[in-house]
This record gives sequence, structure tokens and C-alpha cells, in this order.
Amino acid sequence: MPVLKSYYQALYGCPVVELSGYTAHCGLSGRILAYLDFGGATGSAKDGLAEGMLALAAQRGQLAPGQPVVEAGGGTFSAALCIAARRSGHPVLLAVTPTLEGERQKFLQRLGARLVFSMDALQGRKKLWALARQTAEEQGGYYLDHFNNDDNPEYHRRVTGPAILKATGGGEEIDAIVAGVGSGGTLTGVGEHVKAWTNHIRIVAVEPYESQAIGGGFVGRHGIPGLGAGFVPQNYNPYIVDKVLAVPSGEALRASREVLRTDGVPACPSAGAALFAARQLLEKGKSKSVLCVFSGRQMYE
Repeated sequence: MPVLKSYYQALYGCPVVELSGYTAHCGLSGRILAYLDFGGATGSAKDGLAEGMLALAAQRGQLAPGQPVVEAGGGTFSAALCIAARRSGHPVLLAVTPTLEGERQKFLQRLGARLVFSMDALQGRKKLWALARQTAEEQGGYYLDHFNNDDNPEYHRRVTGPAILKATGGGEEIDAIVAGVGSGGTLTGVGEHVKAWTNHIRIVAVEPYESQAIGGGFVGRHGIPGLGAGFVPQNYNPYIVDKVLAVPSGEALRASREVLRTDGVPACPSAGAALFAARQLLEKGKSKSVLCVFSGRQMYE
């Protein structure tokens, strides 16, 4: 399967770096490593995921050459899908609500997407998914459905999990892996692969403090894009998770700014949430060497 190679892979030889500056800045005893999964066009892990999910569907014969690909929503994954699908020769149709801001609509259209609008701007996510399924049926398309499609965690079972173990001596250099929960694919795929090949690494899920669907708490608005969808994704496997940590949006933003200054890593807020959770594990003596997955970078001008 094709894997996008990041700038940090080229620079360091692998996508895992040690954040020694951050640990020193925080006065921590132990190590924090980061898997930098944001080397593609959108600056997020969604680039490799979109390419990988298309490849998996094509390998099974579910996605024919030139067949339209349908997805719901206009977020980062949709942008990554447009780029990956254009390279592989598939038109993209996106089911979105009219409330999607105009500039975002134009951006997705410039990437080649055809937008299909719901009739009601207040429709929930399930209604949007239903519209995407209906569009796929009417257009003879393949509905990717990355929130509920096992190809999402499967990509991470085949790519991200093995890459993490390879870069950490088969996992011997770490005792915990921290990953945020958005669609659930990264945490589940990495966790299942790691648990299958090791027996000492704990898997820690991270979600916003203000929206704790995974932990069973209050669900509300938060400031960590990419995490906390407000429900438990079908792709999320709770049986491989050893601990769930809730991180306040403010702490996630602060951590993302600090690691830029201390280690030169342009972490986005969701990466900052994983970093702050890793910091908590070290501070409380729950880990001595923890790896956090950075699934996006902050864009700076």
C-alpha cells in the first residue's frame, strides 16, 4: 500500500521524534516520543488514510476504476479524499449542509469535489450519512463512510501501528501510546496491532474535557478540531483501551504552542491534547516512556 512520506521522515529517517525540549520545559522525569503523522498535503494523518482506504476498497474490487467516491462532510478528511481520489482517477461527491461556509465550499470545489446539499441545514450527522448513502446509490458511487468503515482502522493496523513498533525497537522503548479519538480509526488500528504484538504497552484514548462521549460524560462544544465528535464512533474499539483521558481545550492549545517553541514541532490542537495527556501520565508516575500520535500540524505563515 502506498504511504505518504513526511518531511520529518526524510529529516530524521523515521516519523518518531523525542520531545526532549518539552519534557525539560515541564520538568518531567521520563520520555515523551511523538509519531508525526502529518506530512501530506492537508497537514494531517487524513492524507495517508484517504489514499489507503481507496487502495483497500480497490483491492477488494468494491471500488472500480473511475467510479465516483462519496463521503459525508466537508472537513479535513474530505479535502484529503479529494486529493487522493483525483490522483487515482475517481470523481468525488460530498454530502454537506448549506451551513458549510462559502470559502470552504469553494476550496473543496477547487479540489474537484461536487457538493450535494442537504435540504435542511439543521439535519444531524446521521441524516447527512443517509444523504451520502442515497447519493452513492443514485450515482453508482462508492460510499467511503470513514467514521463507520473498518478500512479506516485497517489502514492503521497495516501502516501506523507497524511503523510505531519499528521505530521503537518493537515497542521495547515505550510503555504507553496516547492517541486522540476523532473517527476512532487511529486509536483502534494502532491499539489492535500493538496489543497483538506486545503485552506491556498501555493504550490511552484522549478526548476533549468539554465533550466526553468516550468516557460517558457530558457532550458539548469544545476547541480541539479533529477530536470529540460528540458520539462514540463505530470504529472505536473500547476493548483495547486501557485508559481514557479528558483534556481541556485550553491545555491542548497551550501544549501545541509550547512544543513548537521547545522542539520546533508544529503540532495542531489535537496533537497538543495527546501531548498534554502524555505529560499527565509522566507527572502521575503512570508511564516512564510514552509515545503520542500527532495526527496534524498547525499551519503557520
